[in-house]
Amino acid sequence: MKKIWGVLIAFVILVVACLGWWNSQIAPVSNDSATKVVVIPKGEGVSAVAERLYSQGLIKSPLAFKIYAKFNNLAVKIQAGSFKIAPSNSYAEIAGILTKGTDDVWVTFIEGWRVEEMATKLNAELGIQNSEFLKLAKEGYMFPDTYLFPKEATAEFVASTMSNTFEKRYNSDIQAKIKKQGLTSEEGVILASLVEREGRSDKVRTEVASILLKRFNMGMKLDVDATVQYAKDTQALKAGRLDKFWKPILRVDYTEVKSPYNTYLNAGLPPAPICNPGLSSLNAVADANPNTPYLYYFHDTKGNSYYAKTLEEHNQNVANHR
Repeated sequence: MKKIWGVLIAFVILVVACLGWWNSQIAPVSNDSATKVVVIPKGEGVSAVAERLYSQGLIKSPLAFKIYAKFNNLAVKIQAGSFKIAPSNSYAEIAGILTKGTDDVWVTFIEGWRVEEMATKLNAELGIQNSEFLKLAKEGYMFPDTYLFPKEATAEFVASTMSNTFEKRYNSDIQAKIKKQGLTSEEGVILASLVEREGRSDKVRTEVASILLKRFNMGMKLDVDATVQYAKDTQALKAGRLDKFWKPILRVDYTEVKSPYNTYLNAGLPPAPICNPGLSSLNAVADANPNTPYLYYFHDTKGNSYYAKTLEEHNQNVANHR
């Protein structure tokens, strides 16, 4: 009997100790009501969220938060985004903040978009007027990525964020490699914009960059379809009759679209980028092989790429795989 009582007393002590620990760990960190911004990336699990909250001094114990999240089914409720949380918030308040909606909006910009396409996306997601963004955006230097913007973000904030991101991604190492290719940093971005529109994978982008760099060094016209698309779309945009960007071009467009951007009519690079390239295309230019044996490339409608050393081989590829 004494043994049973001993076990019961030990059990009660353990329960009391556990409850004491639990209550102490789920209590607010302090009385400080000043909020901190917590950014939860897409796909981040409860464990990572708990560590994030703990590292910012907003909870006392990652373990306690994970237990709380488990019993309250928070794993499927926590949203991605940015949230304002204070050390004085209770677990229930934190859970409510993380599950009721972010203060910000995720906006995704696709690699190869023109600034006009980005402006349309911003208008749809944040209500920013196209003209406001276009006054600030510099073609080629608005880094395409998924961003988390405040709902009240201005065109100035968005443009500077994207521009600053581009500067960070287009770092000194990449620029040094591009200069070794005989290109300026600006020429590297222009060539990368062509590669972005012409290549569909990292491997293809590097091949295309190598071929275009070889043509450029030879003084040969680049003959890039995407530059004709850009020029044609720009003319239609100015005339107020553009219904869609990057539509397939017609054979007549190669000679009839008069523009310094048309690389079928003008040797060398276009005067500026034709779109906003991603990191893969910038790296493709940096890693290009100007000594590639190929001078021509062709992509079929299924996304397969074919390369040729001579115009005759290229024409055969087009005939066989169009």
